[in-house]
Parts: sequence; C-alpha cells; structure tokens
Amino acid sequence: MRFIPTKVHGVLDYLVGIALIAAPWLFGFAQLGGPAVIIPIVLGVGLIVYSLFTRYEWGPFGVIPMPVHLVFDVVASVFLAVSPWLFGFSDEAPNVWLPHLIVGITVVIVVLLSKPTPGPARSDVRR
Repeated sequence: MRFIPTKVHGVLDYLVGIALIAAPWLFGFAQLGGPAVIIPIVLGVGLIVYSLFTRYEWGPFGVIPMPVHLVFDVVASVFLAVSPWLFGFSDEAPNVWLPHLIVGITVVIVVLLSKPTPGPARSDVRR
C-alpha cells in the first residue's frame, strides 16, 4: 500500500514547507496575525529543517531515520489540522482555517502512502 518513494516524499517535504511559510500571503490572511499565521510558518520552517537532517535522498545531513521523520510529519500535520479549533480561529473566514485543515489531512495521507525506507543509492544499484 505504501507506494510513494522517499525520493518523491522528500521533494514534497520541501514544497510543502515553502507553501506553509507562504500560506498566510497565498490565502490572504497574513494581516490576521496570531496563531493562524504563526503556526504554518513555524511548521513550514520546522519541516524544512528536519527534512535537511533526514536520512533520505534529499537530506544532506542524514541523521534522522525516515520512520522518525514520518512520525514528525504525522504529529505536525495533526497539530496543523486541529489548530483552528485549538487556537480559536475556526470562526474566521474559510480562507483562514481551511488551508490548515486540508494541508494537515493531506500530509497525513501522504505519510500513510510513503515508503518508510529510502531506495538503494545509485552506487548500490551498480553493484
């Protein structure tokens, strides 16, 4: 059932990280301030940082095992999805809270479909 290779998951990590950082401006709620704005930015930066340290094709520092990375993804994504209710901005316009919910749920689905171990390195394939 897990068919998303870590190489693809890694690309998604960086794209989602950038999208989370830009979300308040992309969806027009940056002026609101507070948790609605801070949470996606902090989670986006965090995602990029722990991706840099993940032991997969896109992690130059390769310290964090991929299964641990996937746990970080789930915890951060569930937090993102429930943050509108935890921090009281669920009564704002949908452009404020809906991106938190949709991205959070989508990332959990991606984690469930992602392989927990990187494929063979190029040097391993030649042997």
